[in-house]
Amino acid sequence: MTDPVTRAAELLKDHRDSIDRLDAILVYTLGERFKHTQAVGQLKATHDLPPSDPAREATQIERLEDLAKKADLDPDFAKAFLNFIIQEVIRHHKKHQE
Repeated sequence: MTDPVTRAAELLKDHRDSIDRLDAILVYTLGERFKHTQAVGQLKATHDLPPSDPAREATQIERLEDLAKKADLDPDFAKAFLNFIIQEVIRHHKKHQE
């Protein structure tokens, strides 16, 4: 039988291994997302469209809040996270238009 401290250390390692894998997934997912938003920015610049779309952003925030609730994630955190991403995307879109 494994002693409790050793078992706790094993569980901690398992959790940290999972966190590391999930962090990698997040980074690669964000990289893929930004590839698509860069393409959108290029399209907007080519066709003289505004860098932001407030209606789309509001819809996306609402959708993400709903997904967060379903995933048992704080919707306020999810909203703040998406707002951060949206601001970065808009910044990229403005750079395309310059």
